[in-house]
Amino acid sequence: QVQLVESGGGLVQAGGSLRLSCAASGFTFSTYGMGWFRQAPGKEREFVAAIRWNGFTTEYAESVEGRFTISRDNAKSTVYLQMNSLKPEDTADYYCARKRGTYHNRLYTYTGPTDYDYWGQGTQVTVSS
Repeated sequence: QVQLVESGGGLVQAGGSLRLSCAASGFTFSTYGMGWFRQAPGKEREFVAAIRWNGFTTEYAESVEGRFTISRDNAKSTVYLQMNSLKPEDTADYYCARKRGTYHNRLYTYTGPTDYDYWGQGTQVTVSS
């Protein structure tokens, strides 16, 4: 069965860095795009970053552009989110998700929760000021 397991969250001071990992299993990882979302208490889940199946194209939310980097290692079936220059407003539970549908076609979108079909359990990130 499809499993996505996030790790790497924690408590960090503002301006610090964290790297999140999401280990995937139960499907052919190299054929699916992947995404990261986050959800702060009392707020809706929001898009953070996405990467296409081959790793050549990425997309970011405006709020994290230039600070966060999504990457993937298809040999390890793992997707990463490198988070630099963290701010208190980055505090949230972070989730990785599998893109609904394999590979890519021109009709795909990557920024909505319904664009994804499987989700991890989340990892908590807290940024102190």
